[in-house]
Amino acid sequence: MCEANAYIDKDGKEELYLENVDILRPEDGKLYMRNLFGEQKVFDGSIKEISLLRHKIVLNEK
Repeated sequence: MCEANAYIDKDGKEELYLENVDILRPEDGKLYMRNLFGEQKVFDGSIKEISLLRHKIVLNEK
């Protein structure tokens, strides 16, 4: 499996935002995410880092 977990960077600590992210795409200045189970979220912020090896996405809030 190639899914990743998405986290929000809050003052240097990472808070889980969405598990098993399968799709991540920019949409109208925000980030649309959908996981393997069909759960969808739209995040108002930017990508700080993606680690493919660790299956991890770190996000920054606006």
